[in-house]
Amino acid sequence: MNLLVVFDAMLQHQNVTKAGEAIKLSQPAMSAAISRLRTLFDDPLFVRTGSGMAPTPKAQALSPSVRLVVQTIQTEILLPKKFDPSLSDRTFTLLTPDIAEVNFLPRLLSELAHKSPQLNLKTLAMPREAAAQSLESGAAEMAIGYFPDLHKAGFFQQKLITNSHVCLIRKKHPHVGEKMTNAQFMQASHAVVKPDGREHLFERFLQSKGIQRRVVVELSHFMSLLPIIETSNLIATVPKDLADFFVQHGDVRYIPTPMKSPVIDVHLFWHQRFQKDPAHMWLRQVIHQLFSRAH
Repeated sequence: MNLLVVFDAMLQHQNVTKAGEAIKLSQPAMSAAISRLRTLFDDPLFVRTGSGMAPTPKAQALSPSVRLVVQTIQTEILLPKKFDPSLSDRTFTLLTPDIAEVNFLPRLLSELAHKSPQLNLKTLAMPREAAAQSLESGAAEMAIGYFPDLHKAGFFQQKLITNSHVCLIRKKHPHVGEKMTNAQFMQASHAVVKPDGREHLFERFLQSKGIQRRVVVELSHFMSLLPIIETSNLIATVPKDLADFFVQHGDVRYIPTPMKSPVIDVHLFWHQRFQKDPAHMWLRQVIHQLFSRAH
């Protein structure tokens, strides 16, 4: 490749000294490179004339191809393309549970409709232990949510929000007012969500405290909770941002948990292979500006 750069410089300047100055090579180094080119192509390539080093017919025939190769290296490889979100039609795959789809996607899609109308999103949900492999392989470019297994070498992260837990109940629940005691919580009937392959932080907290409840129904999707809670006296303990969504769309309300429950730190994760990708960097910035509580 270095020899092609020398060849291209000689074509442009037809002078060993000027060509060497253009590509920052000494005259001896240029002469050695030209000698190698002559051997490689079995042709003098450049011959001395009264006006300089003129290209031979073979050099002239090779000129367009060599120029194209050198320009491609300079513009496509050495100088990375700038990312233009207004023109990009790239598809990003996000690894996220259904809670994050509800909380993040509507606002993100609205923002992208203005800033990058041709950009596309795809979401995947999978067991938590599969998240690292998905990001490493490129099956997903980012993960949004609670992924404790991704706090390790090779992965980057940005904190978005800190979520608390609340108890979701129907608005006219006959036995629960504005607060709930531990005794009421223990005596109540509960709906519990245990997504396939994903651990519910609050359930693990209860197990660590030895707290057992009457679980009437166990679900695999949080989105199934709303019609169940608003038509029964069951209680569901869910992240607050999900409860806010349910309150907007259903006949439900929420109250604080009777015990101090753990908080959930929601992060944006990505693998180091995408750290310097311009399009990836742009989308990360958009997500962080939209959802970080600092903004």
